[in-house]
Amino acid sequence: MAVIGISCFYHDSAAALISDDGEIIAAVQEERFSRKKNDSRFPFCSVDYCYKIALEKKIEVKAYIYYEKPIRVFMRLLETYFNTAPRGISSFLPAMQTWIKEKLFIKDNIIAELKLIDESIIPEKLYFSEHHLSHAAAAFYPSPFEDAAILCMDAVGEWVTTSAWLGDKENIKPLWEINFPDSLGMLYSSFTYYCGFKVNSGEYKLMGLAPYGNPVYKDLILNNLIEIRDDGSFKLNMKYFKYHRGLKMISSAFIKLFGKPPRNPKDEITQFYMDMASSIQKVLEIAVLRIAKNLQKKTQKKYLCLAGGVALNCVANGKILDKSGFEKIWIQPAAGDAGSAVGCALSYIYKHTKQVRQINKNDSMKSSYLGPEFDNKIIQKYLDKLGIKYHKLEDTLLIKKVSDYLIKGKIIGWFQGKMEYGPRALCNRSIIADPRIKNMQQRMNLKIKFRESFRPFAPAILEEDKEEFFGIKDESPYMLLTRKLNSKFLKEKKSESTYKGTDRVNEIRSTLPAITHIDNSCRIQTISKERNPLFYLLLSEFKNQTGSPVLINTSFNVRGEPIICTPEDALRCFSFTNMDLLAIGNFLIVKSELDSDISKFFLKPYLIED
Repeated sequence: MAVIGISCFYHDSAAALISDDGEIIAAVQEERFSRKKNDSRFPFCSVDYCYKIALEKKIEVKAYIYYEKPIRVFMRLLETYFNTAPRGISSFLPAMQTWIKEKLFIKDNIIAELKLIDESIIPEKLYFSEHHLSHAAAAFYPSPFEDAAILCMDAVGEWVTTSAWLGDKENIKPLWEINFPDSLGMLYSSFTYYCGFKVNSGEYKLMGLAPYGNPVYKDLILNNLIEIRDDGSFKLNMKYFKYHRGLKMISSAFIKLFGKPPRNPKDEITQFYMDMASSIQKVLEIAVLRIAKNLQKKTQKKYLCLAGGVALNCVANGKILDKSGFEKIWIQPAAGDAGSAVGCALSYIYKHTKQVRQINKNDSMKSSYLGPEFDNKIIQKYLDKLGIKYHKLEDTLLIKKVSDYLIKGKIIGWFQGKMEYGPRALCNRSIIADPRIKNMQQRMNLKIKFRESFRPFAPAILEEDKEEFFGIKDESPYMLLTRKLNSKFLKEKKSESTYKGTDRVNEIRSTLPAITHIDNSCRIQTISKERNPLFYLLLSEFKNQTGSPVLINTSFNVRGEPIICTPEDALRCFSFTNMDLLAIGNFLIVKSELDSDISKFFLKPYLIED
């Protein structure tokens, strides 16, 4: 038997199929099927995918679990609006209309959707978890730890924004919580909005922008916007915010305090907004580190598990690992709400059955390779249907050819195996290139990804070389930690840089310029033979030829579009960008060898503001 966990109606809708012994069989995000980034709709395609996997494996789906309790969310909205009335009426009325029409009847709506997939569904088979319990379960149960402290930080669930737990084998016990409107996630998102990026999807841009600035407003934020106490608890000064009572994130007092209006997303990013990004990043690091230190002191646990949207801040995660007192940390790769589809299902299993938790020394997320895969027969049939020229190669020759092309400076789409679950492409749906090439970062940002030039790229590195290059002893398979590149790979600065602002991206700081951020940090993914044997072979071949065990790994998509899922998605993205080659299964497509423009077969990718 199995259960299906569901997360939806806010952002990052997803579904997960979990067997009754706790095995994560499949997990997918709706955006990959709908091609709408951060899709919040009911994850019909994702549930359908999980249900069909269950049918193929002759597994009975005995229950469906929703990741939070909608009525408690509704009560939070009502109480918040009543406490701030009459302010907020402009957002209160449309919100209530949406709730009365749709969200108050979520159970009926979910049942109606599920009936289109599973005709046997009855209301008694649908259960509801709690938002932060779903996060905590997603953080702890797949982790490699028998017991650990658990920390969940996000924008808001029903009421909770930050929570701490203890995990022990099959049990999770709550320790404490901080409630709305005090929220680190909402604080960081307020600055995301202020700096001209989109809330709930642009936070990683703010993190990437931070090293370009100086934290000159850190004290102003700490003295006015947030009080961080010695025990890690915190309180926001709601005078400066409107997210609890209006349609905007910040108030006029916020703008008056900092002296400039929110940046128009179309405007240039000036030094002021770079400094704002740096300042809020430092404040977030202070807050999460103080929380983590206190949690370790109180629990005396060796290990920490993290989930919630704030846990996607890989710079803050690095600070926790280095300075909190925990020996090891494990971060749920789908740390946001998408991962709660896994968490709510696991929580149900261990709460309602007497299953003994099986602990995997690496973790139980199967390296996040939990989505659809397409064999060579399907791929070849599709390519032949379009009449696209390709080279069919065995693994060894494919690896050799791809490595040769990478050394020549070619940019390659890499489509292999099962699709990743979570926000990171982990070398199954990736665009790869040689990080030693000086202008590769700028070239890939502007000509391939069509995104801001300041955005850094992540390195994928052979597991056995991680300590030499980045000084880390434990693996980092999910790209959720930043580390500084070892000084022996850095270039000595001979004079003052002539580059200013985000143009500093063009400075050559290391022997691997395309993956070295301006503060010499890198968001690392370690590759082991056990987790991804094919990409491990590619990195090994590249190292044999060049001496470098590192490749650029960025997600296979363009700005505004989700990571690709299918061969069709791969061909579409390949055809409308300046990628040179596509390695899809055992087929290698060289764009320069194609007889005609294959973009005629496809609609353009989104290429919209995100």
